[in-house]
Amino acid sequence: MIEMLTDPRSLITLISFITFAGILWWTYVGHKPADFTHAEMIPFADGDIGQPAADSSDKEVRHG
Repeated sequence: MIEMLTDPRSLITLISFITFAGILWWTYVGHKPADFTHAEMIPFADGDIGQPAADSSDKEVRHG
């Protein structure tokens, strides 16, 4: 075991695996399902998400 930890390639591999596992944990365990539901609807949103709708007088005129 000690021999494995003294080889630089093995140490880099171990650090990379721990980093990868940490990214997976942060992505899937650290967030609520509501965050993913909100994020998956972003491409279909018309305008800013979470912003109140503007009055009709403040709307930008779009052509075409």
